[in-house]
Amino acid sequence: MATEADGGGAESDAVLARRLQILATEHWGLLAARSAAQSEVLTRITIYLTLVSAGLVTIGLLGQATRFGSWFTVAALGILGFLTVVGLLTLMRVLSVSEEDMMFVVAMNRIRGAYAEVDPTAAAAFLASTHDDELGMRVTYSFLRHRGAFEQVLASSAILTILVTASVAGMFAGGLCAAAGVPIPGAVTVGILVGLAIAAGAVWYAGYRFTSAWKSYTPLRPSEGPPPHWVRPRRVT
Repeated sequence: MATEADGGGAESDAVLARRLQILATEHWGLLAARSAAQSEVLTRITIYLTLVSAGLVTIGLLGQATRFGSWFTVAALGILGFLTVVGLLTLMRVLSVSEEDMMFVVAMNRIRGAYAEVDPTAAAAFLASTHDDELGMRVTYSFLRHRGAFEQVLASSAILTILVTASVAGMFAGGLCAAAGVPIPGAVTVGILVGLAIAAGAVWYAGYRFTSAWKSYTPLRPSEGPPPHWVRPRRVT
């Protein structure tokens, strides 16, 4: 960094200090927004799972109280229909927050890259990536080891929400068919098919959002390759 003795060095120091302050402010703003989004979606998932649990318990109690007759069918379908709608809305929010979290990570990678330009020596201590592309995002999500996309997806909150929502929607569709006079085997088949269709459609839509986001984005600092500790050493034979 330049000094006052260099002539104009004090101005350079002031410019760098102002730049770091702006970058740090933006970095903390992104962290706060990311934390708020994660907290909000986890609360929404918790509320949904609580509603599902309470709804199924209520259906069981209603069945015992009405001996599965009278208005039980209408009440049960109403509860399952309500849970299906809430589940689909929750799923939409979970997918949106998943995409937002990816964007927050990419934005912070770009800011980290700007830090590295200001002080390359300090950048050597970064484990998270300084590259704002897809590979850089994956490194930041798991910078100690390479974690495959399949493992990342299965462990996500989105898959949990998809499975629960698909199961509830399948029960609602099957119950509706049974109430309409469809034989039980047929109603069960319809319920399974509806559940599988919702699960497959949600997984496809999530993948489409992910791939389309990267197709429309141009990174400022693309990665030159995977980090060294991600590359397995070749065995010498």
